[in-house]
Amino acid sequence: MSGGLLVAGTTSDAGKSVVTAGICRWLVRQGVKVAPFKAQNMSLNSFVTTEGAEIGRAQAMQAQACRIEPTALMNPVLLKPGGEQSSQVVLLGKPVGEMSARGYHGGRQQRLLGTVLDCLEQLRGTYDAVICEGAGSPAEINLRRTDIVNMGIARNAGLPVLVVGDIDRGGVFASFFGTVALLSPEDQACVAGFLVNKFRGDVSLLEPGLDMLHGLTGRRTYGVLPFRHGLGIDEEDGLRVSLRGAVRESVVAPPVGEDVLRVAVCAVPLMSNFTDVDALAAEPGVVVRFVDRPEELSDADLVIVPGTRGTVRALEWLRERGLADALVRRAAEQRPVLGICGGFQILGEHIEDDVESRRGHVDGLGILPVHVRFARDKTLTRPAGEALGEHVEGYEIHHGVADVQGGTPFLDGCRVGQTWGTHWHGSLESDGFRRAFLREVAAAAGRRFVPAPDTSFAALREEQLDRLGDLIEQHADTDALWRLIESGAPQGLPFIPPGAPA
Repeated sequence: MSGGLLVAGTTSDAGKSVVTAGICRWLVRQGVKVAPFKAQNMSLNSFVTTEGAEIGRAQAMQAQACRIEPTALMNPVLLKPGGEQSSQVVLLGKPVGEMSARGYHGGRQQRLLGTVLDCLEQLRGTYDAVICEGAGSPAEINLRRTDIVNMGIARNAGLPVLVVGDIDRGGVFASFFGTVALLSPEDQACVAGFLVNKFRGDVSLLEPGLDMLHGLTGRRTYGVLPFRHGLGIDEEDGLRVSLRGAVRESVVAPPVGEDVLRVAVCAVPLMSNFTDVDALAAEPGVVVRFVDRPEELSDADLVIVPGTRGTVRALEWLRERGLADALVRRAAEQRPVLGICGGFQILGEHIEDDVESRRGHVDGLGILPVHVRFARDKTLTRPAGEALGEHVEGYEIHHGVADVQGGTPFLDGCRVGQTWGTHWHGSLESDGFRRAFLREVAAAAGRRFVPAPDTSFAALREEQLDRLGDLIEQHADTDALWRLIESGAPQGLPFIPPGAPA
């Protein structure tokens, strides 16, 4: 078998990432050597590969679905928003500068097409199949001229396109039809058909609409995936605790001890890698919520200040909302606080930033004895070490360089009283360390909470990926999907007017 497929969507968040992961897991269970690919990703949730390249976490998750190591080839262009008008451009895993949306779409994006196609070709030369994920909608006609992630990549690489629609939002038939009808004849020829996502109810009630859609477009529907809780793992952006749904909403796991443990995560602007809290939410008896008001910290047993792409901006936001004062009071009262990456920097004494915000000297919250200086080169590593008597692994993505001037060493950061700070993302995915940390938090908070002795975050993730594979295997026409991946879009698909505007 040798082939490929582009999974596009009628909208952002239609389910492209999870459908791509599900197809990957289904294929690898059939013995197919498969890899994921997304030409261009816009996300604040990223990951560091073993070679020190930064890519979107969704592609890292999809690589895990394929049971392979993620590489920079799988996500050659990553855009990390730094505000309303600009993003950091990460090319082949390394930052190459900041650029406005107008500047990027005005020429830079199209010049990256050769790089993107070369990465895809390398993957196709190594794997039996490459399952590609689009971005947003392929019918964004204002951006088609410079598109390198949807129909631009499909046309140039000869990929069939499967359009995913979220029926839970409503209007899925209009979205399917409109998506095709706004494409040029050449682009329409690549669109093989549709996949309905998040359907609730009796599929037989949907079938007349699917038949009419086929009659109107000449394109079939390759499957209707039922709504399932907790499948949004490693979201690109948004406020979602991915594994919490799988644990809380399927089988309710009671706490092992007498108490639950309440975790409040400060929803700072440009929050990055909020997936760090997924491992906490997977623990029976741990309740995680995102907060933006100081009174919401009062009953929390642990407060987390997460990573952010705008450390100084997040610090100002905490001060404006009164959360900064609440954090300082918490620390003084010896109530647990954890700062991760940008959150760690915020907890320090001062920040010298001539790179990210260009604000120069800025006073931090002064909770930890740390001075932070922003360097132009980004730190991208996969560290491992020991903390609280347990082995820990993580990954680092930051421009801030921390000069720790006191406290007790904690990973690469420090601890003072019940306040911890580290640049390490993903440390809480280390099961033994997570349990030891939660025991410390529970003791400091006076809670009779006991971590479950057998929670394996890696096993939960594998279960979730298998659930995605099951969805494809049980609710998609896998024979037709196989032919599509192997042979491309059917010949002679009709043109649906009006097509793209001239």
